[in-house]
Formats: sequence, C-alpha cells, structure tokens
Amino acid sequence: MDSRSDDRSLGQLFGDLSRQLSTLIRQEITLARTEMTSRIGTVGKGAAMVGVGGALAYAGLLALLAAVALLLIEAGITPWLAVLIVAIVTAAIGGALVAYGRTEIARTDLTPKRTIETIRDDADWAKERIK
Repeated sequence: MDSRSDDRSLGQLFGDLSRQLSTLIRQEITLARTEMTSRIGTVGKGAAMVGVGGALAYAGLLALLAAVALLLIEAGITPWLAVLIVAIVTAAIGGALVAYGRTEIARTDLTPKRTIETIRDDADWAKERIK
C-alpha cells in the first residue's frame, strides 16, 4: 500500500479543490460552447437550404397556378373568370390547411411533463438529503 504524506492544511486542500472544480467547470463550459457553435453552424446551413427550397417551391406553385389558369382560358373560359376560379380554389385549400394547422396546434400540450416530474423527484431527493 502506498502511504504518502500530505503536509497541506485542510484550508489548503479545500482551496485546491475549489480551484480544480473551477477549472473543470470552465473547461466544460468551453467544450459545450464549442460543440454548440459547431452544431448551430450546421443548423444554419440547413435552415438556409430549407428557405431557398421553400422559395423555389413557392415559385413553382405560382407557375403551376398560372398554367391552370391558362388551361382554363384555352378551354374557353374568359380570362378574368379563369383566374378568379384558380384564386378561389387556391384560397379555399389554403384556408383549409390553416384551419387544420390551428386545430393541431390547439390540441398539442406543450407542457414538458417528464422534465417537471424529474425536477420534482430531484427536489424530493435533495430535501431528504438535507434532513
């Protein structure tokens, strides 16, 4: 067995422990910051691609709607009526999607139940330790 003698006082030992914990915490924060910065960069690039893709999809939808209006005009419907029909149908579909989305959002419970439960468990555990 190794029986080394440490001549430091209790105050010095606690001081060393405090410095080491402080260093450890700073290093963990630095690591977390570095990791999150890397992830945020990746998410930012992905979000930009989603935005560009959405803009292109929107442009494609507008072109498709114009083609439908032109098709109706070609079928003999007056131009203003053809565009009005396309606009009404598009607005009705959009309105239905908005209503569905609002219903889904209203139905969703955003309360973090598991987190609240674990926090309560942690608080109970801490109270038991203090007694």
